[in-house]
Amino acid sequence: MPRETTRALFMGLRAAAMLLFMGKKTTLSRVPATTGWLVLLWMSCPALLFASAESDALRQELERLRQRIDELERRLSVPQDNTVDAREAAAEDVATPPAAEQALDIGGALRFNYVWKDFDDGSETRRGDAGLDLFRINVDGERNNILLSAEYRFYAFMDTIHHGWIGYDFETAGQLQAGITQVPFGLLPYAAHNFWFGIPYYIGLADDYDTGIKYVRDSGPWNLQLAVFKNAEFTDSAELDRYSYDPVTTGAARNEQTNTLHARLVYTARQGGDCTHEFGASALWGQLYNKDTDEDGDYRAAAAHLDSRCGRWNLQLEGGRYEYDPRNPAGVSDDSITFGAFGGVHEVAAEGSFGVANIAYNLPVTLSGVDLVTCYNDFSVLDKTRGGFENSYLNTTGCAVGIGPTFTYIDIIRGKNALFLGDGSLAGDGDNRWATRYNINIGYYW
Repeated sequence: MPRETTRALFMGLRAAAMLLFMGKKTTLSRVPATTGWLVLLWMSCPALLFASAESDALRQELERLRQRIDELERRLSVPQDNTVDAREAAAEDVATPPAAEQALDIGGALRFNYVWKDFDDGSETRRGDAGLDLFRINVDGERNNILLSAEYRFYAFMDTIHHGWIGYDFETAGQLQAGITQVPFGLLPYAAHNFWFGIPYYIGLADDYDTGIKYVRDSGPWNLQLAVFKNAEFTDSAELDRYSYDPVTTGAARNEQTNTLHARLVYTARQGGDCTHEFGASALWGQLYNKDTDEDGDYRAAAAHLDSRCGRWNLQLEGGRYEYDPRNPAGVSDDSITFGAFGGVHEVAAEGSFGVANIAYNLPVTLSGVDLVTCYNDFSVLDKTRGGFENSYLNTTGCAVGIGPTFTYIDIIRGKNALFLGDGSLAGDGDNRWATRYNINIGYYW
């Protein structure tokens, strides 16, 4: 056997022995399978061992094998418990997946209410009543400029959707919303500071949600909102378990709103300064379908408002007018329209003017743990045009207190011909006396 071949044979055997007895530094399970196959391949090729004519090629092959074994020894000499460095090194070789643009934000609230009515003998004797107000779930999110917002509410006597829409954010070109979305009319998002709201809410002209498409566009100090609503939040116009007040087909005058156009334009003066003043105008027109006559009447409304925020003060003013022109069957009065929500119905004058005057002040907070104290007086009035009806008034004086995740309203609500205050009515035949209810609402929000 040539000397070079013999030397190569012993080098191969030495390499195989090194692989078999490498347990002093590591376990055999850590040796890559490819290296074992290289050794077996070398040992199973006698032509390479005994062919002296190919000895140069054999030496080159063995040299590559020795370098591979040296590299394995170097890698396996790292202590096995060096896991932190190993993870960091591995992390450098793994591509980081792109982060989600925004996950769903799930929130909600649990609220309880206490009320004492001076027009209810039982309530006065019991010194008021307390119970569950609502439990609600909110979901908001955005992904690839596609938006989602929804809220569902559970009351003690009903459950209903508050709003639910999907949209698209065009960034500099505005935003589109489709579904049950807020009607762009008057003071937004609320025409009051208190828990009980004001008269515009009970006549369907504040914090109202209907089903349709809305476009919102901000351009510097200007904000434009245009909307087309097919109908109220439900296709069943007789459904009374709803949050928003709308005409319903329950009662003598069975009318429902449909195909309504909305436009709202506001200008904010001194935007970003210590005092900002929002001037706005709103208008709507829609059809009023009567189920008995199968005919369309119409309805319309317009309003102008001011929302002024200066330091700790907030002043809200709004004035507007509305008119419903139904096509009722013979014998049914056109002087009022039946509205429904929260499981009940009430009458609203078919034509009238309304006004809002609210003022609020954020008190400086010095008590530990108290985040916010806002005190306010909210006033609203409904001047009814048809039928010689008495006007309706609603005034609420109170404070809202924020402590961590909790928010509490403490209100004194006084009204004349107003809903839920004695036998008050927003149409005719109401109790034309002032009535008072004391209300405390405590909620935990997340």
